[in-house]
Amino acid sequence: MKKATIILLAFIWLVLGVSIAPAADIALFDWSVNLDGAIYAPGDELPDNIDVTAFDFGTGLGNITVSMTGASSHYLALFLDHEIDEEKNTFFNEYGSVTGAVATGQSWEIDEPGFVFGDIYYNFLASSLDNTNSIPDSNPEDVSMALGWDFSLSAGQTAAITFNVSTEKSNVNGFYLSQYDPDSQAGIYFSSRKAVPEPVTLLLFGIGLVGCVAAKKKIKAFNA
Repeated sequence: MKKATIILLAFIWLVLGVSIAPAADIALFDWSVNLDGAIYAPGDELPDNIDVTAFDFGTGLGNITVSMTGASSHYLALFLDHEIDEEKNTFFNEYGSVTGAVATGQSWEIDEPGFVFGDIYYNFLASSLDNTNSIPDSNPEDVSMALGWDFSLSAGQTAAITFNVSTEKSNVNGFYLSQYDPDSQAGIYFSSRKAVPEPVTLLLFGIGLVGCVAAKKKIKAFNA
């Protein structure tokens, strides 16, 4: 066989080998939602205002959207405990990192899930995530993550909060948490955003009020 043919075959094998390399095995070991102090965990029936149709509970990837109403203070948090290539690399070789600046009312935590030393789940239950990363790259362990929101709504307002979990960094922006498996060179990126649109009724009332004031001015000018 000619040398050029051997080189070509080796190149093809290298390219195919890279392209068919298996993706990391991502699995969701545990999760919980804290909705105004009410805790929902695996096995519980979720209320209608928690939309999980775009979330895969097997891999723990996708979007969870929660709508909240009521003129009062509110708290919402999502706790996630993922495993990356656990059978290959165990579950305690991973670390977490934080990117960006938190939004007003946003909280977070990265920690061991509580089987050894972590207090993340206790803080999650108490609605008091402590904004610390206890598992940096210098101290790998079993990583779990949580994101929370503390906010108030006025009468007629509705908050829409979305949690996004992805293995693609391009799918997140702003503030986010990351979980890495250095042996697999794989990562999970966890972010959240909150939107509180103005109530339609108040908006229409405002438009009507402006119209009435304008009409009153026209009538006054006409009668002057």
